[in-house]
Amino acid sequence: MTLKIAVQMDPMESVKIAGDSSFALMLAAQERGYELFHYDVKDLTYTASGRLTTPAHPVTVQKVQGDHFTFGDAVKLDLGSDVDVVLMRQDPPFDVGYITACHLLERIKDETLVVNNPVSVRNAPEKVMVLDYAEFMPPTLITRDIDEVRAFQAEHGKIVIKPLHGNGGKAVFLIPEDGSNLSALLEVFDQTWPEPHMVQAFLPEVHEGDKRIVLVDGEVVGAINRLPAKGEFRTNLAQGGNAQQSGLTDREKEICAAMGPDLKRLGLVFVGIDVIGGKWLTEINVTSPTGIVSIGEYDGTDPAGMIWDAIGARLSA
Repeated sequence: MTLKIAVQMDPMESVKIAGDSSFALMLAAQERGYELFHYDVKDLTYTASGRLTTPAHPVTVQKVQGDHFTFGDAVKLDLGSDVDVVLMRQDPPFDVGYITACHLLERIKDETLVVNNPVSVRNAPEKVMVLDYAEFMPPTLITRDIDEVRAFQAEHGKIVIKPLHGNGGKAVFLIPEDGSNLSALLEVFDQTWPEPHMVQAFLPEVHEGDKRIVLVDGEVVGAINRLPAKGEFRTNLAQGGNAQQSGLTDREKEICAAMGPDLKRLGLVFVGIDVIGGKWLTEINVTSPTGIVSIGEYDGTDPAGMIWDAIGARLSA
């Protein structure tokens, strides 16, 4: 099957190809003979005739950082009629622009497969969707009320505060048991973000790693354990964390089994979940999950190929 793929993502110049999951997906698609186009979410147009269009560049990719892509001349694509698949892969923040793109891409659902399903992405921001599986989560509070935060801290000691729609470990703060700087920090959070903030009990097990488990159409394809850099408690690779090969605990298998059928039903083909200490679910990443490059290198598997297999199966269904 020869497919035409439109990839909605950040500028190609900014891609760090060594560990980038979007680039890995593009490489795997190219190896299968699929035709690739790149476009920026800001260029989407919903026309007066009811079509969703965008200027896009035909693109070829290669594993040479700095010379990793070549654009052809821009063309105007009708995302409903000109392509088979849209990969929605731009990085968060999950803001009004992101939500609007989901609304627009929903308009082509009867013509083109969008991965991940934009309706489910819009309805499942990672730090909110995870609340559906609260039995697997650490103690969690979502609020802007400082008195609620103080009461939560009095019960749980050290706490972590993070933006509800943040990504990549940005603006994640550890607050000690004495609550020093808590008021000032919440003032900054309240001024920066209009939504409530996520507050969680600090998990000392994070120093042993934060596991990223990748599921494809609800099935586990692999995992990596991310260790924090020296002097850090954040394990995100974007914050200097280091990845190591990892399997799954029985508890992690239970978590994946609980959510797997839901992910498949919702059209969330490529999902990365985060689990601390082998048992505490903290996030379900559906907007632009990562991790497949490291998993493939450690396990000798082809997660990108598995994702394209799952997409092909959905197109053939």
